[in-house]
Amino acid sequence: MAPFSLRNLGVSVSLWWEFLIFAGCAGMAYGMRTVVVTGGAGFIGSNFVRVALRRPDLRVVVVDKLTYAGHRESLHGLDPKRCELLVGDIADGGLVRRVYEEYRPAWVVNFAAESHVDRSIDGPRDFIQANVVGAFEMLEGARRYRDGGAGDDFRFLHVSTDEVYGSLGATGAFSETTPYAPNSPYAASKAAADHLVRAYHETYGLPLLLTNCSNNYGPYQFPEKLIPLMILNALEGRELPIYGDGGNVRDWLYVEDHCEGVLCVLEKGRPGSKYNLGGNNERTNVQIVDRICAALEAIRPAAGNAALKKAGAASYQDLKRFVKDRPGHDRRYAIDASLIAAELGWWPRFDFDTGIAATVDWYLANRDWCEAVQGGEDARRRLGLAAVG
Repeated sequence: MAPFSLRNLGVSVSLWWEFLIFAGCAGMAYGMRTVVVTGGAGFIGSNFVRVALRRPDLRVVVVDKLTYAGHRESLHGLDPKRCELLVGDIADGGLVRRVYEEYRPAWVVNFAAESHVDRSIDGPRDFIQANVVGAFEMLEGARRYRDGGAGDDFRFLHVSTDEVYGSLGATGAFSETTPYAPNSPYAASKAAADHLVRAYHETYGLPLLLTNCSNNYGPYQFPEKLIPLMILNALEGRELPIYGDGGNVRDWLYVEDHCEGVLCVLEKGRPGSKYNLGGNNERTNVQIVDRICAALEAIRPAAGNAALKKAGAASYQDLKRFVKDRPGHDRRYAIDASLIAAELGWWPRFDFDTGIAATVDWYLANRDWCEAVQGGEDARRRLGLAAVG
């Protein structure tokens, strides 16, 4: 049987409607549910695709713009009969309409977002376009799709962040009723999208769901983020830059746990509801760096690392450097995930020590992926300096 393609159907294919075909018609077999995953070639999205494909009844269509943080390499090795990548921008309303019309998904999960706070400080416009306009187009597409005869099982889940809530003091945790107080252009763009999701449910009655998660870590994370940045810099004998005094606190959630939680909400969550997902693993940034150094020492001892010797460092700890803080840097985040635990039965399976050991192992074993996604550029240079005096 010939591979499924819009070209086979005589449909004109524009530049933004360029397909990379991974799936044949077998993926559309009777009884198989189609899930559209936007941003599915990025960090959390690609991990979600893998979690979803453990289910034999699901077929995945990934829609991804393939910006610097989204890569074909992150989907390598997936079942070619059940996963298809469509290269396109969800801020393109015409493309979004065609996705709904052609694939008629049972579920849509919107991971697509610009997500690095430092980049949002240097260039907020891209964040408004991707995170606000993109979410709007996906919601508009869902509204038309529902009105045009979507199935009764149709659901749309928008994935957000705990950063929309702002900063906490020394105690307390964010709940689903915590008022929004975003402090960066990134957080503000995600907050705006969250409000659109709520409004489209209340106004149009769409079966929408919203999740707000804490900081994720694990495989396939672009090396500009804290944990992969520190792992790769340490291995190469480069400085480990720590903002401010290193005392900023985050709740860390292993990415596979997050993805299982998203799938749980898709299946069992109440439309119109939001659920906080956290790892119950609060750590300061300096504690994170120290734990990474210890994990590397156990697996790749500093004494045998020629890059450290060249840098004049006797240990990974010697590479730590405290640098000027990021502007608007929230001091502490913490998630209260009791609602999803009580209502849907989800709770993270990975503690931090297990998750960070698995993460360090993955980056050590996948240096080719790291090189490929960085494209020969210094993807680990410091950003977010536009507002720093």
